[in-house]
Amino acid sequence: MKTNELNINSVKDLYCDKEFNIEETANKLGISFWSLYNFMNKNNISRRSPSRANFIVNKTKPQFKIKDNLTIWEEKLKIAGIMLYWAEGTLKGNTVDFVNSNPLMIKVLLEFLRIICGINEVRLRVYLYTYSERELHKNKKYWSKVTNVSLDQFTKPYVRRGNLNLSKSKLPYGLVHIRYNDKRLLALISNWIEEYCRAGTQVAKGDRLCKRSVMSKGMMEK
Repeated sequence: MKTNELNINSVKDLYCDKEFNIEETANKLGISFWSLYNFMNKNNISRRSPSRANFIVNKTKPQFKIKDNLTIWEEKLKIAGIMLYWAEGTLKGNTVDFVNSNPLMIKVLLEFLRIICGINEVRLRVYLYTYSERELHKNKKYWSKVTNVSLDQFTKPYVRRGNLNLSKSKLPYGLVHIRYNDKRLLALISNWIEEYCRAGTQVAKGDRLCKRSVMSKGMMEK
């Protein structure tokens, strides 16, 4: 195809709607990269921002890498992480979201995400729930140290308003959400939880059958 035969709608369909990059769009249209580049400039077809281009390139790629061949300690960490997330994590939506005020639980969950799930560290986010603006900086520094997550990765916090003296159970450093936006990882953790649920159900059934067998044997012996 020659450049003068190009159709603006065809270019927009491939580049804007179907989100091919310029090289892929040019190949689809049978022209050179620079011919398409110049055509887009001439016809005021805006190019994507670097951040949007990066998102499109990576949107189909997993943003985590599950560790294989676990050691005994890592197997225990995996179980601990799954159970913690089952108890305090969110299973709806597209984001891994674990909330707690206990620093040890937060550390274990993060070890699970980092070692077992192989997450991309820069995509971690921390959302802080605190009781006053006065405590905000102190609490952010505390949780940054606990989580080993940069303050730049803390999202806008929630600051509770009102008479704080009425709350006798106020958490000393507030509450944090550990968040990782990856639908695939959330689905995988959900599957792991279901597997343990099925295994637990089978064990429970086995225990009931065993107890019935013991009881029956005891009655026969009488």
